[in-house]
Amino acid sequence: MVRQGNIDNPPKTPLVPGFECSGIVEALGDNVKGFEIGDRVMAFVNYSAWAEVVCTPVEFVYKIPDDMSFSEAAAFPMNFVTAYMMLFEVANLREGMSVLVHSAGGGVGQAVAQLCSTIPNVTVFGTASSFKHEAIKDSVTHLFDRNADYVQEVKRISTDGVDIVLDCLCGENTGKGLSLLKPLGTYILYVSYTFLEYCFSNLLLFIAFQWWQVEKVNPIKLYEENKVIAGFSLLNLLFKQNRGGLIKGVMDKLLNLYNNKKIKPVVDSLWALEEVKEAMQRIHDRGNIGKLILDVEKAPTPLVSAKYILHTWCSHTA
Repeated sequence: MVRQGNIDNPPKTPLVPGFECSGIVEALGDNVKGFEIGDRVMAFVNYSAWAEVVCTPVEFVYKIPDDMSFSEAAAFPMNFVTAYMMLFEVANLREGMSVLVHSAGGGVGQAVAQLCSTIPNVTVFGTASSFKHEAIKDSVTHLFDRNADYVQEVKRISTDGVDIVLDCLCGENTGKGLSLLKPLGTYILYVSYTFLEYCFSNLLLFIAFQWWQVEKVNPIKLYEENKVIAGFSLLNLLFKQNRGGLIKGVMDKLLNLYNNKKIKPVVDSLWALEEVKEAMQRIHDRGNIGKLILDVEKAPTPLVSAKYILHTWCSHTA
């Protein structure tokens, strides 16, 4: 979203994107306690995470478990905190409930599926591109193609609908999701890279495009049907609404789940900093399953030489 300029009050260029990272502590501020130089840590950063050296307040820093790799640590904070807070802080997920999550093959979607598995008898309905189904089919209870009529499929399995809908797609999916929501159910809109698949270069045009596809929600209908619509933005919670203490409590719970082998970050692939363009294109094309990681120690993949390309082309045409 930052790269395409689709955020409120973006910082002035030049800027370094990125909101989470992992690494080794090289220096400490005055009166910092609980950390030492050389500690392996992961952190939230208010921009500038895509860099070799990062500075961030200590309240946003967490020690990495001994058996967690740096790439897993870089994939952990945003996805799992977002998933946990939507499920447990906003929607109050409990035993026996059902959840519909869009983009089930993405980083947040996979985190949602894993967290749901920690609660008994939770049914997870997921939508994803068909080519991802083989890789993620075991992480959800029921999986549907994102372009298929998943509404009828969900209703066939669960005639009453679902208790929670997690929507990072918006557009026409909002009306569909609301139609599936049970009384006392919670519909949560949140921001994800997948939200930008059809994004225009101008944010206002993008909003208008999505708005015309959304079934307009009548507030009176909400209380008549006993349904809840909520929004969630982890970045705003961290950096604009000063809820770092709340996030720390969530991270402590998540790290406990990790240490007990209940959850594990899903890393799609590692990329050199020089390959950021290709990494962003993979996200835009919805080709990833889990998180893409920029690794400052990774060398970029060598380009095939022009001589080799010419030789191959000539051999092929001959």
